[in-house]
Amino acid sequence: MLKQLTSLVCISLVVLNALAHNNGLALTPQMGWDTWNYYGCSISEQTILDAAQGFIKYDLPKYGYNYVVMDDCWQAPARNATTGAPIADPTKFPSGMKALADQIHSMGLKFGIYSSAGMYTCGGHFGSLGYETIDAQTYAEWGADYLKYDNCYNEGQAGTPKLSYDRYANMSFALNATGRPILYSMCNWGEDGPWNFAPTIANSWRISGDIYDNYNRFDERCPCLSMIDCKLAGYHCAMTRIIDFAAPVGQKAGTNHWNDLDMLEVGNGGMTYDEYVTHFSMWSILKSPLILGNNVLNMTNETLEIITNDAIIAVNQDSTGSAAERMWKVPVFSGGDLSSWSGSLVNNTFVIALLNTSPETQYVTVNFTDVFIDQGPSYQTGTYVIYDLWQKDSAGAWGKDIGTYTAAIPDVEIGMHQVRIWKAVPASTNSRRDLAEL
Repeated sequence: MLKQLTSLVCISLVVLNALAHNNGLALTPQMGWDTWNYYGCSISEQTILDAAQGFIKYDLPKYGYNYVVMDDCWQAPARNATTGAPIADPTKFPSGMKALADQIHSMGLKFGIYSSAGMYTCGGHFGSLGYETIDAQTYAEWGADYLKYDNCYNEGQAGTPKLSYDRYANMSFALNATGRPILYSMCNWGEDGPWNFAPTIANSWRISGDIYDNYNRFDERCPCLSMIDCKLAGYHCAMTRIIDFAAPVGQKAGTNHWNDLDMLEVGNGGMTYDEYVTHFSMWSILKSPLILGNNVLNMTNETLEIITNDAIIAVNQDSTGSAAERMWKVPVFSGGDLSSWSGSLVNNTFVIALLNTSPETQYVTVNFTDVFIDQGPSYQTGTYVIYDLWQKDSAGAWGKDIGTYTAAIPDVEIGMHQVRIWKAVPASTNSRRDLAEL
């Protein structure tokens, strides 16, 4: 009998671990919006409802955006004194969290909430360390569909992958035990190399310190030159620095477990149009979750154009789940660098990117020997129909056919802080169908 009971416990633990990340969610990178980048702690019930109305106003669900995530500072001053359950600030959220979630759901959207794997959140409110079970149960009862789980005030329970794994796994198992599908977004800033342990417990994990709305400024508060073995992830990480951080770890992500490059800054005003195009494009081809961080109730035409480029979004949401890889990177004399990226898509098609972080226009030949280094000689000498994903065709659809090329795309002009993104379709299989079908 004891032997049978022991076997049953072992089987249960195996099932629990299997379910911890394989929860049927984030089969492609999640898409939505989060309060933090634009509102910080200045949030309320109305803030969340207004954002949801913005989703409807701009038809964002049509493009795949569906999570409305409430970040830090929603909490009351203290937990329930009797049960220990989390309580929302009654002044900011007078209707309560369940009522708020119900309203979000009634709009056809999903509701996300925030906590920290520490004694306190980054905003100084109560965290979930030691309260994982009651918090997960409460979030499920409220109707949460998403948890962003931060890393502040972690009581020193970090410094090795095992310490971080154990702390974050506690919430993973608690969420799965509720029986409600809740997407688990780990936000431990790349500490202890989450790409090595988080795929078994989370749907996504942050790979770096916090982004800020800047293209390439070096800031000592984001001190690491690489996230591999970084000892202080920090914050105030410029957008292109996070791209560099992401380059080597794309191999660690895939279906329902993604490298998170942090929330998008598109529309917040700190970068130019071309820089925001780069931001959105690179997050997309690197298969980061696309979580908007701007004011979605009132967007400029330029911002809306960028975040609704369905050809770029299709690359992010491609079912192969394969992040683009950097093929080469070379410094430019005037500063910055040029880099080439490529990745596989469905139906034997490919995405190709050229990134110019230098302050001057560059002219580059994109050789297929570099693009198809993993595919071999027949691909490297092949002929492809090339679609420019930031040009519109005669019907107004993103992804203009710019011609057929063999072995290279010659003499590409790429401006200061620009990106060029193409889709390559082998000419022998191209049938002039809509890009979404390829």
